[in-house]
Amino acid sequence: MTQQGLARCTTTRIAARAGASVGSLYQYYPNRDALLAAVLARKLSGVSAAVDLACRAQQGQPIAQMAVALTRAFLAAKLHNPDESKALYAVAAQRGGAALIAQAQASMVVSIATMLASAADVHVANPAVTAEVALNTLVGSVRALLEGLMSPEVAATLETQLGALLTAYFQTHAVARAAASALARE
Repeated sequence: MTQQGLARCTTTRIAARAGASVGSLYQYYPNRDALLAAVLARKLSGVSAAVDLACRAQQGQPIAQMAVALTRAFLAAKLHNPDESKALYAVAAQRGGAALIAQAQASMVVSIATMLASAADVHVANPAVTAEVALNTLVGSVRALLEGLMSPEVAATLETQLGALLTAYFQTHAVARAAASALARE
């Protein structure tokens, strides 16, 4: 279905691809848009869960390690099936997916901010803002990759480039733990 585009994605074609009857699909989804929204929600939930799992695993670790792990988890979740991700961008744009995306991103921002607040080596001044900017950096980069707006050289090193970018960004918005403790005592 992803190769044929959204316009050719009918309930009949979806049912045939799934090996089910159209009637069976209608038992669970009132129309094609509801089905596509459910697929989008499932994908977003998977990405959010992958980010949350990585962030939980990195709590208490050094900030550079957090940046690399976050980048790796996000890219793996979003790029596991690039054709599916491309198709779901169209679903989100045309079928009211903005609310689903906002909900998933809010959840990921909380996970990232919680992780940043636990960094072993630094204190991040405003973890929520830093998390939101970092997440949107990842989202925008993946979208550029999927839409073919990225050179092959950058695409080949995207994980390394984004890991370095987020490491530097996180460190820019952080002070050493000792300095943060001294400031808090004053």
